[in-house]
Amino acid sequence: MLATFMEVLDTSVANVSLPHIAGNLSASVDESTWVLTSYLVSNAIVLPLTGWFSTLMGRKRFYMACVMIFTVSSFMCGLATSLPMLVVFRVLQGAGGGGLQPTSQAILVDSFPREKQGMAMAIYGMGVVVAPTIGPTLGGWITDNYSWRWIFYLNVPIGILSLFMTSMLIFDPPHLVRKTFHEGLKIDFIGLGLLSVGLGFAQIVLDKGERDDWFGSPFIVWATVIAVVTLAAMVVWELKTRDPVIELHLFKDRNFLISTSLMYILGLVLYGTTVLLPILLQTVLNYTAMQSGLVLLPGGLALLILLPLTGWLLGRYEPRWLVMFGLVALAAGLNTLSHLDTDVGMSTPVWDWIFSRMGLAFLFVPINVMAFYFVPKEKINNATGLINLARNIGGSMGISFVTTMLDRRAQFHQAILAANLRPGNPAYQSALSRLTQALALRGAASFHAAAQANAVIYAELQRQAMMLSFVDNFRLLAILCLCVTPVLFLMKKIRSRGQAALPIH
Repeated sequence: MLATFMEVLDTSVANVSLPHIAGNLSASVDESTWVLTSYLVSNAIVLPLTGWFSTLMGRKRFYMACVMIFTVSSFMCGLATSLPMLVVFRVLQGAGGGGLQPTSQAILVDSFPREKQGMAMAIYGMGVVVAPTIGPTLGGWITDNYSWRWIFYLNVPIGILSLFMTSMLIFDPPHLVRKTFHEGLKIDFIGLGLLSVGLGFAQIVLDKGERDDWFGSPFIVWATVIAVVTLAAMVVWELKTRDPVIELHLFKDRNFLISTSLMYILGLVLYGTTVLLPILLQTVLNYTAMQSGLVLLPGGLALLILLPLTGWLLGRYEPRWLVMFGLVALAAGLNTLSHLDTDVGMSTPVWDWIFSRMGLAFLFVPINVMAFYFVPKEKINNATGLINLARNIGGSMGISFVTTMLDRRAQFHQAILAANLRPGNPAYQSALSRLTQALALRGAASFHAAAQANAVIYAELQRQAMMLSFVDNFRLLAILCLCVTPVLFLMKKIRSRGQAALPIH
């Protein structure tokens, strides 16, 4: 879990440091976003390839190679003296990080008997689910008190500790067959090329789309066309070729297909809400970055407490009932967040956030248990790569979706509210008159007082429109959680308490 926590943390810890990075490396804030995009692109490309690399190198060797690449490139990121240099090292860091999540998950599945896998996944889930929550807070604190370079240097001792512990304690299982090129392992160059190009351009579209006005930008249009065409061609090729670089045939298993889809939704909601609430707190409620981080922190602690409970419950109840409870609880928590307003105190978003995170605790672990229950052991490496890719793409799409919806819904509500600011509206005229008089009493000239009063009212209108936009986003995500709940009835049943892995009819 050490290396996985470190890697997931790095997907969000640099976000709040971008202005500092841009200023220090003499780049614009827009250019500095490639620090995030480059990492996400290389990370997404490597994720589904982990099964192939584990077959080639052996899983333990591949995992240790990933930890080493991630650690060394993290150190080099901290030493970077220019933006292009930092982007190059972030590409290497993302490539090393891409293999950490699925490989460590595959190790967990193989290391524990079925009756203990739930608790093992719960411990692992502490890293994967909590890291994105504390990432922005930790990144902001390190950047404010030390330097942005320390958000990368921090990975070095953790990586070294992970390498030492892995070398001493982790071993490849007997069923893991390693192949070399001399023993018949072939490189699927076409599949690898199509996958790299498709996922790379897809990640760029998701990361840059909102900033470039989506399909109003010719670059985004062409990037979308390339991503769709190459990914479609990749699917056709991988299903037909004899030695595919990713094992798409795993989706024939109904449980794995549905679990992967649920993990995509989990990523979308997890990363989408983790972006939404800090923006709400800082732009509408005028919290500092540190204060918004403190609001999010108790939710992360609630996850830490509840994840082991989920692991214990998995030994007694069927996983899909826990997932169903988690989706309903998450929807209820998001619904409470949709009732926030501009006059809310600090304690309300803290408790609402804790409520929403409680639902997440009952999703990550049971979904993983359902996903791998009927997957053959020799295919676990491929399966973990695909399900982690689904969560990462869901996270990227969630961030793009909520940021786009924020702007669109804010414009919608602003147009409706502005229609009430007309001379014939008595409430508007009364408020304008009172505000003008108050400003005049403070020494403003009558003309300036009227202009300032109009400006104050319009600023409040924009603030209310933005608040309503956040409400719409939270409510929409809550509805999404409820809408996917019925698919759980389509899954094959799983016995608890480690009984035989046979479907119950």
